[in-house]
Amino acid sequence: MSDEKFDIPFKSPNMPALLTAESKFSFRCHKEVSCFNACCKRADVTLAPYDIVRLKKRLGMNSAEFLNAHTVPFSMDKDKVPGLKMRTDDDGVCLLLDGENGCSVYEDRPTVCRYYPLALLSMREKDSSEATENYSMVHEEHCKGHDEDREITVADYRKEQGCEEFDEHNREWYRLILKKKSGGPGVGTPSEMSRQLFFMASYNTDMFRKFVFSDNFKASYDLSDELYELMADDDIALLELGYKLMRQALFGEKVIPEQPGAWEKRVKERREVWEARTNAEIEQRNKETEAQMREET
Repeated sequence: MSDEKFDIPFKSPNMPALLTAESKFSFRCHKEVSCFNACCKRADVTLAPYDIVRLKKRLGMNSAEFLNAHTVPFSMDKDKVPGLKMRTDDDGVCLLLDGENGCSVYEDRPTVCRYYPLALLSMREKDSSEATENYSMVHEEHCKGHDEDREITVADYRKEQGCEEFDEHNREWYRLILKKKSGGPGVGTPSEMSRQLFFMASYNTDMFRKFVFSDNFKASYDLSDELYELMADDDIALLELGYKLMRQALFGEKVIPEQPGAWEKRVKERREVWEARTNAEIEQRNKETEAQMREET
């Protein structure tokens, strides 16, 4: 991940109202509505892992190419857990907007775009371990779709817009973020290595695939040959493993089977590294002390 900082060009001021799947609302977006494309010209789109899988495939790019060309990094919380937003031009216009024709990747558009004017909320009640999904309504002054004469339930709108497939493949990721945010100090601050793993497993599937297929990873984790065969070409299977590995790294949950003796081996290797560093530091201090004594005599 780069340490370079970027300014997000547009942030939408929203006043959410909580909705359920059965809630009804009036909305329709089409080319004849007067504000068509206005939201794409003021884009503030946070990306989830499956969004990136769909977009990079649609654009014929590998992960690194897509991330460099179409995303802007930001910190999702005070612990600098990495997030990504869609890159825009200097005026806040989405780079994938095709003039007045609308979205050039409409069939593969991100989750946030599919849900608009709704927002998906992953929530967890106090003393409950289960996350629930609710929704809020986004009312922006420029949007005239709310004035359209069509009433629809949240559930039917989600189905119409193809949200269900995206939610299915992003749901575990949302739950990871919710657990991180709701866990408070007890969860602890992720290490730099954990944040790098989070970025790679969430957003850079090509790099994560190389990591998972490395000899060191195979020596540590006991995964089946069938799973490796599947992950060779299937980004969704790779995401699912990534979610499990992130749970293991962030929360210490043992959800991926380890090779026999792998933990002991890692402890031994780390102890040897620590001892080697300590001995090197002692030797260096002894040399400096001897040199100083020679100078004094």
